[in-house]
Amino acid sequence: MDKYQPQDIETAWYQKWEAQNYFAPSGNGSPFSIAIPPPNVTGTLHMGHAFQHTLVDSLIRFRRMKGDNTLWQMGTDHAGIATQLIVTEQLAAEGIKPSDLGREKFLEKAWQWKEKSGGTISKQLRRLGASLHWQTERFTLDEGLSRAVLEVFVRLYEDDLIYRGKRLVNWDPVLKTSISDLEVESEEEKGHLWHLRYPLADSDDQYLIVATTRPETMLGDTAVAIHPDDERYKSLIGQEVLLPLTNRRVPIIADHYVDQTFGSGCVKITPAHDFNDYDMGRRHDLPMINVFNDDASVNDNAPEKYRGMDRYAAREAILKDLDNLNLMEKVEDHMMAVPRGEKSGVVVEPFLSDQWFVRAEPLAAPAIKAVEDGDIEFIPKNYENNFFVWMRNIQDWCISRQQWWGHRIPAWYDSDGAVYVGRSEQEVRDKHNLSDDVALSQDEDVLDTWFSSALWTFSTLGWPDKTPELDTFHSTDVMVTGHDIITFWVSRMIMMTLKFVGEVPFKKVYVTGMVTDADGQKQSKSKGNGLDPLDIMDGISLDDLVAKRTNSLLQPKMAARIEKNTRKEFPDGIKPYGTDALRFTFYSIATRSRTIRFDMNRVEGYRNFCNKLWNAANFVFINTLEHDVSADHTPDVIDRWIVTELNHTVEIINQAMETYRYDLAAKAIYEFIWDEFCDWYVELTKPIVNSDASAEIINAKRFTLLSVLEQTLRMAHPFLPFMTEEIWQQIPTAIRGEGATIM
Repeated sequence: MDKYQPQDIETAWYQKWEAQNYFAPSGNGSPFSIAIPPPNVTGTLHMGHAFQHTLVDSLIRFRRMKGDNTLWQMGTDHAGIATQLIVTEQLAAEGIKPSDLGREKFLEKAWQWKEKSGGTISKQLRRLGASLHWQTERFTLDEGLSRAVLEVFVRLYEDDLIYRGKRLVNWDPVLKTSISDLEVESEEEKGHLWHLRYPLADSDDQYLIVATTRPETMLGDTAVAIHPDDERYKSLIGQEVLLPLTNRRVPIIADHYVDQTFGSGCVKITPAHDFNDYDMGRRHDLPMINVFNDDASVNDNAPEKYRGMDRYAAREAILKDLDNLNLMEKVEDHMMAVPRGEKSGVVVEPFLSDQWFVRAEPLAAPAIKAVEDGDIEFIPKNYENNFFVWMRNIQDWCISRQQWWGHRIPAWYDSDGAVYVGRSEQEVRDKHNLSDDVALSQDEDVLDTWFSSALWTFSTLGWPDKTPELDTFHSTDVMVTGHDIITFWVSRMIMMTLKFVGEVPFKKVYVTGMVTDADGQKQSKSKGNGLDPLDIMDGISLDDLVAKRTNSLLQPKMAARIEKNTRKEFPDGIKPYGTDALRFTFYSIATRSRTIRFDMNRVEGYRNFCNKLWNAANFVFINTLEHDVSADHTPDVIDRWIVTELNHTVEIINQAMETYRYDLAAKAIYEFIWDEFCDWYVELTKPIVNSDASAEIINAKRFTLLSVLEQTLRMAHPFLPFMTEEIWQQIPTAIRGEGATIM
């Protein structure tokens, strides 16, 4: 064989595998299936994705080689908000607003973008060696999945598990849509705590001091709350204060939620602009006054002076006016968690609006029981606690989004505002005896992306039809995911699948840690410490790496710091290490830790390991392929020893794969190949195969070299798929059999 050059073999082998349809379900073995967590069509393969998909691929290849009827179901997610934002930005570069196009034309642009650029991650998965069943690839907006989404929405509505109501939601004032908790990122930021004086309504000189981080929302206050056991204020319960700047009288109420030690112990209550205040407002039947428009400017519910102002301009004006009225007690510096939209980066507003919701509690009870009864096992087990805490305190799920890209809500309204839900407008008319003279308009909103993703394991297999694929491969065997979406995705899949299929979506949830840099820091653009797995596999120059890490950063100081660190860490860029070396690195670090440190030195080491196996195979072939190697021989002690070591390693790997200890499997493979096979057995046989020993002794060595190498390649294939296939193909069929592929 030539010198080991992974780039010469990897792409070619993947194309052969896919062309021969080797990844399709086959055989008469037990079904074993995994549904890929659907990558966003906007996405690229970052280290966390590569890590997770690499682990799954080894599991699928392992099961395929054991004879199981395996399916790794491929699919992608339409990524509602992210895609809409990208297309909007592309149009803005041309001076076009979405409103200039209208809904239908905008959706045409979105589909064009999806077809042109949305398949990037599919190409990257192929480069990683992921043996997915591409022929049945699905997309959350394809016809089949859209039918499943429609069916689920209508059935939930008919079961009174979906309703429309005015509730408080996370609102992005730039995107002008509600967003999920998952799309909100909260980080500690420097702010202020303003202590404001609220005059008692029936007193000329008394007031309560309330502390707030958001004085602009005071225009929507409907109460001041104190703790019922607070001796300082108990006598004031039931009285009123005069809300500054508005001349509204609001009550003083008592609630155990109030923290007596925070600020003055008096809290302004703004039910329309704070989630905790909203809950308190419902407990005390308080009015809910929304003082913002959908762009976070002040609306007509506020005093005329502030109407139309941006929220932060209104803040400055309000603080100035309060100071002039001698109603400002003091201002303190204050660190606080500020919620920002993941996509827009702006501060998210709690916003009172009409939305569609799923009643979550009735769906949560069977899901909780499924995990309690062991029908679903979390690995590691402690992640069950994340699931239980979320599910036992679950709130109704806001599923409507004010945008165009997504599954449109199947609800229609007549001129009186009456709502009708159905699979189509015609079904609505037929069901409710509405003639064509009755004008109906469909709801403008679309469904949260997580709604369609919640149906993933069964909708991708053909549900609501009773398909052979659904019957064979559902429930799936395992879901490999990160701890950050246990609550938002894993829990919803369990709820929806139990409701509509009557069984769990998967039997096991394997939760991976978060891949960090070598220092344990989260990889991110802002830190400039992220790595692209493709750059590790294929190599990248230093200048290109610097440009990649800094071209999206607007702050010159930050860009300069990142460039300096990058040039120090990678003075020669990143050389091409190949896919197998990267994959083996992932397996070696796949411990049960919550954070997993990725160190390029490991990749270098495992590239050397791949080269070691390649060179060992070269030695074996040089000394065997041009000779008649017969199984008719008597092995000596070192032959028996290496076979025993091999069998022991196989046992370790089988056990490790059953328990999702990829790190232990990788360790066993590494130690057997490097230590036992290469450093001991190969070295011991070198002087023998080239000596004048008897033909029987030399034949025994040649046979053992070939047979142990062949078994070693099969043992290592799920982890090192490309090089093992390349080497295995050169082993005589008398040793390896007539199979067309190692898998």
